[in-house]
Amino acid sequence: MPASDTPAKVPGRFARKFWIPFAFLAALSTLWALASPLFSIPDENAHAAKAIAQVRGQVIGSVESGAKYLVVDLPPGYHYNHSTMCFLFKPESSAHCAVHFGDGSGSATFDTWVGAYNPIYYYLVGWPSLLTDNGEVGVYAMRIASALLGALLLAWGFQAALSSRRTRWLPLGLMLVAGPMVLYLTGSVNPNGVEIAAAAALWASLLRLLERHDPASTDVGLSRGYLWTIVTISGILLANARSVGPLWLVIVVAACLAVSGLRSARAFFTRPANYIWIGVIAAGTLFSGIWTLATGGAAGQAGVADAPLVGASAFSGVTAMLKLTPGFLEQSLGVFGWLDTPLPWMLYAVVVIAIGVLLILALTGAGRRATIVIACAIVGALIIPALVQGVTVSRTGLIWQGRYGLFLYLAVPLLAAWMLSRPEGSRLDFVSSRITAIGLGLCSLFGFSAFLYALRRYTTGFEHPFNTMLHPAWQPPLGWQTLTVVYALVTVGFAVWLGLQGVDRRDRAQTVEQEQRPELVADSVGA
Repeated sequence: MPASDTPAKVPGRFARKFWIPFAFLAALSTLWALASPLFSIPDENAHAAKAIAQVRGQVIGSVESGAKYLVVDLPPGYHYNHSTMCFLFKPESSAHCAVHFGDGSGSATFDTWVGAYNPIYYYLVGWPSLLTDNGEVGVYAMRIASALLGALLLAWGFQAALSSRRTRWLPLGLMLVAGPMVLYLTGSVNPNGVEIAAAAALWASLLRLLERHDPASTDVGLSRGYLWTIVTISGILLANARSVGPLWLVIVVAACLAVSGLRSARAFFTRPANYIWIGVIAAGTLFSGIWTLATGGAAGQAGVADAPLVGASAFSGVTAMLKLTPGFLEQSLGVFGWLDTPLPWMLYAVVVIAIGVLLILALTGAGRRATIVIACAIVGALIIPALVQGVTVSRTGLIWQGRYGLFLYLAVPLLAAWMLSRPEGSRLDFVSSRITAIGLGLCSLFGFSAFLYALRRYTTGFEHPFNTMLHPAWQPPLGWQTLTVVYALVTVGFAVWLGLQGVDRRDRAQTVEQEQRPELVADSVGA
């Protein structure tokens, strides 16, 4: 393998682009992990039960008579009582009714519908449960392990995106990627969060890797070997997060190749050393496919009572999905709990303004290629989920949720910022500082407000006025006041740091451009 393709030491200025966002993202995701009651996140009870059993040797649940799903055994301290989730679908009430998980009142077995899922994620997050017999502490620790894994992947994406000389608009695009719903999911025991974070890392690192292969590119940033390391790890995790992972991997790779253009793609596929990395990713993806086929993960037939449209045609499924798309978009921005805690419309408006302005500028001011890229990204984000669910609706029923397509939705603002940051978008450089600063402010306001709103839902419920939070019926670890203050400080710090990155990279890009065109500098001096 050529020296340039080995994972060489990262220069200090690029190392900071990883460690600083990692610290911010890990803090924010961990705060989300602590802010909600156990199992208040969709399917978390099933995923946690599988992880707890798997790290103790039960990789696949057992088939037992009378059980609808595979059954896993839970050790003392982790016995499950469904009353732990007494607050579900009751947003007017607090979570004070929940019994303590593992208090001895529950069952030593759990019927989990994820008992045969790919084991990789569950090993990565289940190990903290081996360190304690206190079920609540163990699950919160598993949440934090998932939060750190998600932060690692997201920080790699930030580092790759910010490793170029021209990153004028990328701080805003990246802030939109790391929105509250993404941080909420990464801070849970659910492979969906790591799936989204891995996709974000793959989008940014593969685009930057392909850019490095462009013969006309003079931008020197992270080494090919380091970028390949990010692409390989994130690609394998994406392929193995859920049974549909290999398809998501193919879609992201194909989209990145299309965005980068024929010249970069040709250079990419004519470089022999690349096929070593491609082979590793292919092997990881093959494992995912074999696991799914061997365990029947994609073969189960849902009953008519399990979900709407079981047995319906693909056309019916696609049509229903398209009609429900506005709801899926709302969920991807922030609908918490088991989809029982939507935000007020005014909060959605705050972040929609930031997204809308970024998309309009990319569609109208970054050249014809950017217009085509962004238009295709929007269409793909709307159509691909409808097609995937439509094809399977007869077997699974209509089970889609907004979080399943979040890896596609987050690519839209990221690609918009990416195209605006290219030389073709330089005509809008004069407004980039102001719009980025305003956008970062709006994103921070939205993220903090969503965090506080979710806390209110569980500490007091919505049937009580806001001031009753001073005397909460339920408290998260460390108390909601502490979590709120820390979240506000970290969010503001993160936005300020991202804004400074944009300024720093803009100044550096202008200096390099002037050095490469001395005749223009001379002309300007003479004038």
